[in-house]
This record gives sequence, C-alpha cells and structure tokens, in this order.
Amino acid sequence: MQKVMKKDVTPTRIAAMRIPVLVVALATVAATAAAQTSSAPPDWARIEQETMRHFQALLRFDTADPPGKEQPAADYLKQVLEQEGIPVQIYALEPHRPNVVARLKGSGKKKPLLIMGHTDVVNVDPKKWTFPPFGATRDGGYVYGRGTVDDKDNVVAGLMLMLELKRQKVALDRDVIFLAEAGEEGSTRVGIQFMADNHFADIEAEYCLAEGGNVTREGGKVKVASVQTLEKIPRAIELTARGVAGHGSVPLKTNAVARLSTAVGKVAAWKPPLTINETTGTYFRRMATISSPEQAQRYKDVLSPDPKVSGPADDYLLEHEPRHASMLRTSLSPTIIQGGYRVNVIPSEAKATIDVRVHPDEDPAKVLDAVKQVVNDPGIEVAWAQRDTRPHGNSRLNTEAFAAIEAAVTKHYQSMTLPTMSTGATDMAYLRAKGVQCYGIGPATDVEDGPKGFGAHSDQERILESELFRFVRFQWDVVTAIAGAK
Repeated sequence: MQKVMKKDVTPTRIAAMRIPVLVVALATVAATAAAQTSSAPPDWARIEQETMRHFQALLRFDTADPPGKEQPAADYLKQVLEQEGIPVQIYALEPHRPNVVARLKGSGKKKPLLIMGHTDVVNVDPKKWTFPPFGATRDGGYVYGRGTVDDKDNVVAGLMLMLELKRQKVALDRDVIFLAEAGEEGSTRVGIQFMADNHFADIEAEYCLAEGGNVTREGGKVKVASVQTLEKIPRAIELTARGVAGHGSVPLKTNAVARLSTAVGKVAAWKPPLTINETTGTYFRRMATISSPEQAQRYKDVLSPDPKVSGPADDYLLEHEPRHASMLRTSLSPTIIQGGYRVNVIPSEAKATIDVRVHPDEDPAKVLDAVKQVVNDPGIEVAWAQRDTRPHGNSRLNTEAFAAIEAAVTKHYQSMTLPTMSTGATDMAYLRAKGVQCYGIGPATDVEDGPKGFGAHSDQERILESELFRFVRFQWDVVTAIAGAK
C-alpha cells in the first residue's frame, strides 16, 4: 500500500492558507466601497439648470402665511423626490398645511443628519412689487420673488442634495433626512412644533442644518460667514397700570397713563447684565481679528469681567451697534401702548407690551422678577403676556458638524466662520430642546440689499443666481463630509 502523507494542518499552516483568501476578500470589499464612493464628481452645470427649474417652480406657489397653504409646494416636492425613488412621508395637522419628510438610508454607523427648510413665506402687498411676488422673475443675474431668501433657497438646496445623493449612490454612514416644513412664519403648531411633539422619531437626528446663518457680501466681496448656533427665547411682558378714572381737566396723581409712561421709561432705560457664553465669546473674539484696531479693542473689552472695562464698550455698542449689544444680554423693547378712549377722560387702566428676548443662559422667572424691581410700583401689574415662544437649547462648537461647516466656508467663501447667537427666533429651537445639535446656514447676500429693500420680508426680495448655486455646492460638501461613509 502506498502510504498517504498527512498534510501540515498546524494553526500556522492554516493561517498561511487563509491569507490569500483574506486578501482577495479585502480587495473585493475595497473595490466595492470604491465603486460606491468614487463616482464622477457632480455635474454642476446640469445641477444648476435643474436647481433653477425647481427653484422657480417653488417660488411660483403662493404659500403666504397667513393663511398658510403649503400643500401645492409639498405636493411638488413629493412628486420630484418619488420620481427618483426616494421614499416620502407626509405629516399634517391640517390637510392643506403638510410637512414633507424624505429619507436616504445610511449604514447606521452614525446617527442621522437632518436638512430642514420651510415652504411658507410671509405675506405680500402686490402693489409694492416691481416684479410679481410669485413670478420668480429672472433679471440681471437675480431671481425676484417672495421666499427667494426666506426660505425656498434652503428648500431647493435640500431637494437637490437628496436628488444627487441618490443619483450618485453616495455611501452614507448616516441616514440623511430632508424636512420641508410648514408654518415657520407664524404657525409653528402645524409645522416644527407638530413634528417635534408628535413625529420626532421620524426626524430625530444628531445634527440639523437649517436657515439662520448667512454669508455677508459687501461691494460684491465676501466679508464674513455666520453660523447660528444659539438663539434668544422670545417672551412678552405686559405692564398694566390702574387708577381712578376722572375728568381730564382735573389732574390726578393716580393717572394710569402717567404711571404707565414712567414704568415703560424705566424698563426701556434698564440695562440687564452682560452674559457671555461659548458662542458669543467666540463671536466677538473672532470679530476682533477682522476689525479695525479701535473696533477690535471694543469687542475684546466687552468680554472683560471687569465692569470698568466692559462698561464703556457696552455703552458704545448700545448706541452704535445695537444688534451686537442685544447678543450680550436679555433685551426688552416696549412695542405697544394702549390706554384711553377720548381726550377729556382720564382712563382707569392703561397697558404696555414689552417684547422680551431672554438670553438662553437666563432664567425667565428671574427676568420677570427683575423687571418688577425695575418698575418698582405696586400700582402696576407686571406679568407674562401670551405670545408664540420657543423652548431653550444650545449647539456646541466642538462637533464634527461645525468643523465640516467651517471647512466648507473656507473652501467656498474664503472667509472666517462666526458662530452666532440669533437675537430672533427660528424653528431649530424645538429641535435643540430635544438634544439635536442644530446649525443655521444660508447663501451669500449683499449687505447693501437690506437698506435698498431687497432683503428677506422686503417688497423686492431677491437672490443672486450665482450665490444660490454656490450655496448648493457648499451644502453638498458639508453634508457629504458629515454623512458620507469614511
């Protein structure tokens, strides 16, 4: 009999036999990953043409809020997305005011990324418009129409992002969710509030990108890019003065109008304490690096814990840069006074409403108590008034998302990024309150446009076509950096 020799089956031999198989398997995986992620770069010329087509279509829907009739825009988005095979869900508290949610699945390695824009716009007075407010007129390199910069620019950028991610089969470590919401301009109960309270699981994400920031141009050149990471909380305080009614020919010490006037003057003159946080501290330190020496010193001084240093700088900002001053504290602005009904009657009651924007690091209850002390009149009631408010939340600067935004700002705008605390309110507040890290971004606009009446909510709202296209490219780089497979 022929003796059969046993093969070497030691662990070392087995491992050696497996190496070629392992190499082949790894090479196959690498090739597959490369095929998924190394597709040709986006055809930006084609994308720009399609962007403009969708942008004009969205602008031509009259989605003014009130009354709020976002359904035609929502139907359009749903149709375009589904034609590309992207799943879409519709959520509506009121049938004619739907919210559109689309999702591209990732590997699940990381938590989702949410892209958000609102389809409603503010009202218009057509008689004041040179071009039809819902005509989406292209003229001289601009697109004119209600919603061009608030907020159908973000809506169309999000739409194009979803379409191109799907078409190019971009491998994702995160789900990418697109939310086109209703009601931002005054009816949050049908929009983000409804989604956050009732359908949060369908939009829950680690990061969110939405409106709230912008790139500022001056003289046609980019000066700076702001990214909203924080916002003040809108509240309202009502002052009610009561006294004895009487004939106007007999002055009374208890005159409700006079007492109210004194109280309003006290509130308007009051300077709440300076409050510095990560966002505002970084903002003013960075502003100092791009400002004149005199301005730079003020921005540094206002951050000083020494009132003797910060005080004069604060006084200057209050007088000459009120928006900057508002970023540093809770703000109070008297906006409405009601009292009296005829010239010869002293009324028994007069009321004033104060627009309050509470600094996110302040306790609203303590703010109300402080206002009562400032008024210091037992004959005047100081109480919260009803208004559409927002919850509190914060976004950090030391995140993967903020780093990606900064890198894209440098690439596309060659500008410094300023993290900003908005003095106004956005829908991101509802998401930040649930732990989502939200960042407000936006396209470049000319600082000269606002005073000329071409800005958001104006009668000639417009956007440069070239800046809309640049914003689409910017957002593409931000999202692929945050969500793309590594």
